Amino acid sequence: MSLLVSAHPRSLYHHCWAGRKSLKTCRSTSSTTLSIHAQIGTSTRPLFDLINHSTVDDDAHDHPSNDNNKPNPHFYLDGYYAPVDQETNPTSDLPVSGSIPECLNGEIVRIVPNPKFNPIAKYQWFDGDGFLHGLKIKDGKASYVARFVQTSRLQQEEVYGAAKFFKASVRLFHPNSYNFLTIIFLLRIMLGVLDISNGFGTANTGLVYHNNKLLALYEADKPYAIKVLEDGDFKTMGRVNYGSPTDYLTAHPKIDPVTGEMFGFYYQIVSPYLTYQVFSKEGVLMESVPITVRDSVVMHDFAITENYAIVMDLSLVIKFKNLIHGEHLIKFDPNKESRLGLLPRYAKDDSQIRWFTIPTCMIFHNANAWEEGDEVVLVSNNNERLTTFDNKLFTNAFSILFVHLEYWANILCPISLVPNSHQDTNVTIFANLGRKQQYTYACLYDDMIDKFIGVVKYDLSLEPHLHTRDLRVGGNIKGVFLHGKGRWGSEAIFVPRIASKEILEDDGYLICFVHDERIGNSEVVIIDAKTKASKPVAVISLPSKVPSGFHSTFLSQVRN
Repeated sequence: MSLLVSAHPRSLYHHCWAGRKSLKTCRSTSSTTLSIHAQIGTSTRPLFDLINHSTVDDDAHDHPSNDNNKPNPHFYLDGYYAPVDQETNPTSDLPVSGSIPECLNGEIVRIVPNPKFNPIAKYQWFDGDGFLHGLKIKDGKASYVARFVQTSRLQQEEVYGAAKFFKASVRLFHPNSYNFLTIIFLLRIMLGVLDISNGFGTANTGLVYHNNKLLALYEADKPYAIKVLEDGDFKTMGRVNYGSPTDYLTAHPKIDPVTGEMFGFYYQIVSPYLTYQVFSKEGVLMESVPITVRDSVVMHDFAITENYAIVMDLSLVIKFKNLIHGEHLIKFDPNKESRLGLLPRYAKDDSQIRWFTIPTCMIFHNANAWEEGDEVVLVSNNNERLTTFDNKLFTNAFSILFVHLEYWANILCPISLVPNSHQDTNVTIFANLGRKQQYTYACLYDDMIDKFIGVVKYDLSLEPHLHTRDLRVGGNIKGVFLHGKGRWGSEAIFVPRIASKEILEDDGYLICFVHDERIGNSEVVIIDAKTKASKPVAVISLPSKVPSGFHSTFLSQVRN
């Protein structure tokens, strides 16, 4: 078996437990517990708040600079990224321009990081509370709803009326203050100000529907189960427990469309650094396999085929010693080799894994992977230079990467790199996950303004134009849809025109949330995936802003 990696241009951006337990849903922290903690913490809260404020720079609330070489304290709290202030109750009969296709009956759900309370220190995008935007479509009519995911940490902060939990930005923006603020955080726990028995994740990154549950995901915590009500509204049911206190789950698990099984992983800062997981279609954790890697690395995504899982030991490294030297906890290490690991899907341990060294890079998202005879094909992004997490998540260069790997012989064949333009977030075709596909889509990203400006359609059976970095129709680019001046988009979701096990990946529609920053309005835009016509099939006006966020999914039918 060999592995062929066809990484298209920036397409599309914990401990092991081997037992078997039925999936259970844990209720969030009770109101009684929250009340007790609030009473205990009343006398200590002002002191901790004063200390927290004393450890941040005076410019913590300044307007972001446009200088890409300097950290922007609140870049992700400004403009398109600015959070919304409140939830929106189900609102029906939304204005529609055009005609919503008859096949679109269901709900598109988007999750974004949306801090409910103003941060007391500099803010990083990953810090925001999980916030769900839902557009329900039925018989050509649309309704909208927006709700916070009621995580344990959010419920506790709601009692205090302010942000209290440890933030990722402390590690990213304030490495010199990390140790001191960690002590403050631990003291808050010891004195009963905060309770972490139900975790402290934000559930703000990904969404997956498995075992009749919509799961809101954050890769350093357990998922939160979300009940989707008849009117499209959301109700947080609590954290999902797979049987172990530390059975976390990636923000990008994969559901096999044939078997219904879910495959996942999690990474952590202590050994074992990486663990691969297999869940039955009933939501039972069947296997938890530690993967031996030298360093703790950020592995945001992975891929599966019918017989293999592809894990990634890449060059975005997590090292505590960086903090001692006043450096960022997470850094891109250009000297660390990047590797792809090919592991049989139902392996009991990592003895069968085959590692292959590839050019140094960071891969945030994969479109798909599949098998062709003795080869495995991976369609992904290749990020050659991830410089920093300072003020913008991506200040990078990208390329198409072609790699041939021999599984049994463990041989790496010649590699070629092809420059191309900036993109992120592949559009997953869920019906074909792990199986061969012809078309894929990527969100077009403008790194000068740090926003998505359109959607690109690729024909994976064709060779790309190698002589240009410009994105225009030709070669393997079959269409480019631009949102327009001052209009910023989100990850698009593909919905097939006819639901079946075998679909053509352009016989359907692309749906994405779009915000017009010039007039402050947000919309849902429906695009014909086959024609990629410049005029959308339908545009649905929303009653609330939908800020920039992470990932989306489409629920064709609600079974909660």
